[in-house]
Amino acid sequence: MRNQPIKRFPSDIGQHVDPSRPIIGLRGQLDVNVDMDPHKHPRGQLAYACKGIIRVYTHAGSWVVPPNQAVWVPGNVYHRTVAEVSAELRHLFVDPAFLHRLSDQCSVVEVSPLLQELILRVADFGTDYEPESSASRVCAVILDELQALQPSLLYLPAASDRRLQRIMEAMIAKPNTEEGLRYWAAKVGASERTISRLFIKETGMTFQQWRKRLLLQEAVERIGKGEAVIDVALELGYRSPSAFVAMFRKTLGKPPGQYFSEGR
Repeated sequence: MRNQPIKRFPSDIGQHVDPSRPIIGLRGQLDVNVDMDPHKHPRGQLAYACKGIIRVYTHAGSWVVPPNQAVWVPGNVYHRTVAEVSAELRHLFVDPAFLHRLSDQCSVVEVSPLLQELILRVADFGTDYEPESSASRVCAVILDELQALQPSLLYLPAASDRRLQRIMEAMIAKPNTEEGLRYWAAKVGASERTISRLFIKETGMTFQQWRKRLLLQEAVERIGKGEAVIDVALELGYRSPSAFVAMFRKTLGKPPGQYFSEGR
C-alpha cells in the first residue's frame, strides 16, 4: 500500500510568457510517493515520460502516460500529476502566442523518434536562449512536430453527475469487478436506462466502452510496473492471455511485449 504522498509544488516556468521563446524545456523526476499540487499556467505543456509511468488528472478525466509517450495539457487547464512508477520526465512549455496551432484538448500522444531527440535537446536550452539562435530554430521544428501529434486511447473520461461519479469511483477502486450496468444503477438508485444515457451524454462512451477503457489503463499501469501479461489478463477478467493480447493489439496497435519494449 502506498504511503501518504508528499506534496510538491510545480515549477513556475509555465508562467513565463515570452513569444520570442516559443518553447522552454525542463528536466524533471517524479517519484511514486510525490503528489504534484494541482495547478495551471498560461503555457501549454507537453510532459514526456522517458522512463516510468505517470498519470495526469484534470476535471475532464485521467490519462495514463507510459514510457516514450507524452501527455499534452493546453494552457490554463488545472491538472495534477502523480507517478505510478517513478518517472524521468522532460517537459516542453509552449508560449500562449503559439497555442492556436495546437490542440485545445488534453491527450496522451505518440512521440516520434525525431520528436524524442528534439525534446531531449530543448530541455538543455534554458529560459534565455537567443531568438535567432540554433536553439530557436530547433523550437520552430518542434512546433511543427507538435501539430502532427496523434492521440492514443489512454484516456478515461470523468463525469459531473454525482451518480455516475459514484459508479466510476467504485469501478476504478476495483477494476476487475464483473458487475454490470443493472447492478450499478441499483446501487445509486437510478434506472438502468438513466445510467446508460448518462454514460453516453457525459463521456461519449457506452458503459461497456468506458469499462474497457478503464481495463486498458489498468493493464498498461500493471504491465508497466513489471507484472506478467498472463497475470494481468486473468486478474482483469479475460478468459485467456491470447484474448487479452488481441484486445491490446487492436486498441494500441502493438502487443504488450512490443509496446513496452519500445518504451525502454
